[in-house]
Amino acid sequence: MVSFELLFPISIVAGFIGAMAGMGGGVVIIPVLTLLGVDIKRAIAISILSVIATSSGSASAYIRDHITNLKVGMFLEMFTIVGALVGAKITLAVSPKPLYIIFGLVLLASWLALFAAKDEMGHTGAQDRITNWLELEGSYPDQALGQVVHYKARRAYFGAPLMYLAGMIAGLLGIGAGAVKVLIHDLVMGLPPKVSTTTSNMIIGVTALAGASVYLVAGLIDPGLAAPVILGIAVGAFLGTRLLVRMSNQAVRRFFLFILLILAVEMIVRGVRGGL
Repeated sequence: MVSFELLFPISIVAGFIGAMAGMGGGVVIIPVLTLLGVDIKRAIAISILSVIATSSGSASAYIRDHITNLKVGMFLEMFTIVGALVGAKITLAVSPKPLYIIFGLVLLASWLALFAAKDEMGHTGAQDRITNWLELEGSYPDQALGQVVHYKARRAYFGAPLMYLAGMIAGLLGIGAGAVKVLIHDLVMGLPPKVSTTTSNMIIGVTALAGASVYLVAGLIDPGLAAPVILGIAVGAFLGTRLLVRMSNQAVRRFFLFILLILAVEMIVRGVRGGL
């Protein structure tokens, strides 16, 4: 049994990273648990609980600050939930080890695409007919700019099926797949970086809840490991939210790019090593 004293501070760091980058804390929790001798499937099950804790500790604060787009989030959640259920079922049936390499390569390609993309503040371009019918637009008060930023989402018809795949990755690997969700928000749907990150934080919690139900029924969730992870993640997520709202969109993007690159390299290395 891994000690509370060891897991708790590690979980705080994981929660901070998860809240700041708009993804779950599994990027830190899964490698740590496997290095400490925990079975990979049990580590995934605990990690997906940490995603719920990250979302719970940060999503409410972002909604209170009027940054999260609830309409966008609730629309896309319908697709991520189904994907998470399918992904978790696959994890129970097969070994997920080869998928780490594939996922790492996808993230690396996404990093290159986002790095090359220009930052379109406000994203005020014309909407397509479907997204306009869904009324996926909004505004938020930007503390760093000292003004209200208005924006309109686009290409919901592409975002929805891509979110299904993101949900499947979340359920399969237990890492929240917030990195993929943020990229879909940003590159496909044209949301500002802060809105992408905060809306992702809300979606990953609901998605992870669906996946966690599958692992709970399978008996893979260890309460002794879950307790320090959830508590530490919640504390770290709260600290992360307090910092993000004071940062500029450019700083949020740079931080996300940094975390995304680390995640991509980590997944590829762990896949080559057989998931260890």
